[in-house]
Amino acid sequence: MKNFIIFGASKGLGDAFVRGLPQQGDQVWVVSRNRPNSLDVDDGVKRIWVKADLSQQEAASSIAHSIGDAAIDVLIYNVGIWEQNGFEDDYNFEQDEPADIANIIQVNITSTITCIQALLPNLRKSDAGKIIFIGSTAGLEHTNNSQVSFVASKFGLRGIANALREHVRKDQIAVTCVNPGELAAEIPYEEGAEKALKAYDSSRIPVQDIISLVTCIIGLSKAACVKEIDIPAMQDTNA
Repeated sequence: MKNFIIFGASKGLGDAFVRGLPQQGDQVWVVSRNRPNSLDVDDGVKRIWVKADLSQQEAASSIAHSIGDAAIDVLIYNVGIWEQNGFEDDYNFEQDEPADIANIIQVNITSTITCIQALLPNLRKSDAGKIIFIGSTAGLEHTNNSQVSFVASKFGLRGIANALREHVRKDQIAVTCVNPGELAAEIPYEEGAEKALKAYDSSRIPVQDIISLVTCIIGLSKAACVKEIDIPAMQDTNA
């Protein structure tokens, strides 16, 4: 039996993690602003909703209070917001509002650090703890993205992972950063990978692929640590 905590879990890839990773008998704390539909799934997995708004500085302490002193075996931090119209053709960095920039950094960077910091005591109670960050190919070198704040935050996430890995090495907690390319996240997990492939003519990655990858990482022994995995879409020539 494993205890999971999954951030950003109300839709898309986060929802897929909640549905596809745990097995019967496992327990999952589902962190999101809105009530996730996955709470209604009857598959022998205990799912507990932790309502939290990561744009607020008190979110970390509130989440830690909800978990109490329970052990956490797997923490998945799947959080990432971007600029308004950030991936539209008419996006212009110079029109970004300072308040929006600050919010992106709070949600994508600051909350990452403070939430992990608050939950390390719980992770240390696991025999083979895993921390998995979901980054982006936008945060890699030499990619063609002009969303300054989002890209900076995803570069920063990789830095968090690198430094945190050294901090918890003595605790035998493995820290991994997974950097996917464009996902078919609008296709619900339960509808299957084939529908996602057909909907986007195989140009976007089905969320099932990321589930398979993370399942492999979780299944490794505490002797192994996967540092970073980049998984661009096959047809994305900019990644």
